[in-house]
Order: sequence, then structure tokens, then C-alpha cells
Amino acid sequence: MQIGVVFPQSEIGNDPGAIRDYAQAVEGLGYTHVAAFDHVIGADPASRPGWKPLYTHENAFHEVFVLFGFLAGCTARVGLVTSILILPQRQAALVAKQAAEVDVLSGGRLRLGVANGWNPVEYEALGEDFRTRGRRIEEQIAFLRALWCDPLASFDGERYAIHDAGLNPLPVQRPIPVWLGGMADAVVSRVGRVADGWFPRFPGLGKRGPTEIMPTRPEAPAAIIARMREHAAAAGRDPASIGIEGRVRLCGRTEEEWFAELEDWRALGATHMQVYTMEHGLNGADAHLEPLCRFAGAMKARGLDLS
Repeated sequence: MQIGVVFPQSEIGNDPGAIRDYAQAVEGLGYTHVAAFDHVIGADPASRPGWKPLYTHENAFHEVFVLFGFLAGCTARVGLVTSILILPQRQAALVAKQAAEVDVLSGGRLRLGVANGWNPVEYEALGEDFRTRGRRIEEQIAFLRALWCDPLASFDGERYAIHDAGLNPLPVQRPIPVWLGGMADAVVSRVGRVADGWFPRFPGLGKRGPTEIMPTRPEAPAAIIARMREHAAAAGRDPASIGIEGRVRLCGRTEEEWFAELEDWRALGATHMQVYTMEHGLNGADAHLEPLCRFAGAMKARGLDLS
């Protein structure tokens, strides 16, 4: 199981030297990848009564492709993962180009996690329809793969089309792996049918276990994973080929809690993990590196490898 870190977007600050040092330290500790959240626009909830966003205009977010272009030159081994890029609010051909460029500059280290997102303000600002995002994302994924695989692509979709044109340079990985985020039933099906992997979220693992019902929905994590795999088999795909990446929150928890949750994810068949340090008042790169060092040390003490 490969274990990476969540880049602390809103808390690391804007010093490029600190960002570089953070990424190099993460790589030096043996973590396998850096996962970054994506937001383009933040809004003021005070002007939108009843709206409760996860992030606002006061939360800083580095643009993921520019960030990864920078990190590609600062690091040599660590993978670069969008977790997740809000794909339907972006121009698909431009995403294909940006992703290919990051893959080239990093030597084939990009993994593109995508999802529909939750923020209509961003869709409005970027000129896209928030209401149709779910219908468009599958066609976008097919369109991306067509552009990544051949020098000249032809694609005729409901919304996206290209005829004997293509990207140059093409990515190192052909195609770049595309993973999905989200927990809706439509996403579970979509993962099984078209994705290379999935970022499911199961709050409470480590306490309730993978076969106990989650409080947020009347189904156990193991049952949801099994349903995704059924969709894969029905589509003629090998369910074992679809990666699963979980997340473990480090701050405010004991080492025993870390490893209980890690073992639950392992029981679910997770192939990758993220460790998460945001939203606990840690400001700056050094503050976020401290729990990452403790976790890496605890792994080593137990004879476990981050990769």
C-alpha cells in the first residue's frame, strides 16, 4: 500500500521556498505521493445566506497544475496527485494539455483525480453549468484519454469533439491514470465502469470497522466497495485493477487510532493512502511536517514501509 500526504493547501502559505522544502522533505521521508485539493474561486458566505461552504475566499489555494509543474522540478520521485480536480468546471482540452505537460515535466508521475465538485460559484465564474456536471464528466474522461494516447485524435461526443488534431508533447503515461472522487451512487457505478481508481470517504473507520453501517448513510464501507466491484465486473473489467485510496487524519489522534484506521482500509483493499494534517491550526510547512515525521517514524518502528 502506497502512502502519500495531503498538501496543506490553505495552511502552507505562499513562500515558494517553503513549498519546495515541504515537498522535498515529504519525498525524503519516503512518502510516495503528494495529493492536492483544487479550488479556483472562493466566495464570501456572508453574502449568501444559508450557504455553508467547506472553503471561502479567505482560504488560499495554489492552482494545482502550476503547483505540480513547480514540484516536478523540485522533486525526483514523489508522485503528484490531484485529489481532486473539479473537471466539469474546466475546459477539457485545456485540462488534457496541462495534465500532459505536468506528466512530461515530472517524468510520468501524475495521477489525475477528478470529480464534480460542490461549489456553484466556481462554475458560474468559469462559465460552466453546475447542473449538468454529472452528465458531462464521463464524456470528458473519454475525451482526455483520446487526446493523451495518439498524436492525432478524433472524438465525436455530445459536447466535446476533435478531428485529426492532438497534443504535443504527449504525456509519458498513455493514458494518464484517471481516478474519481465522490460517494454518490452514480459515482460508485462510474468508478466501476470507467475509472482507474477511486477516493472514497468513510468517516469513522478505525472505530466502527469496514463492515459496520456508517452514520452518514445506511450502508457499510465493505458493501459499497463490493458494489463498485460488481459494476466493474458487469462492464467486463477486472475489479482488482481499480485502485482505492483512503485517508487517515493524523492530528488530535493517537498512534493506535492511526493504525486501527489504516488496518480497516487495508481490509477494504486499499492500494493507496493519504495522511492528512490540515484543519488543526497548523500554519506553515514546518508545522505540517512534524506529524508527518511522527507518522513515518511510527511506521518504521512497526516494521512497515510507506511504499
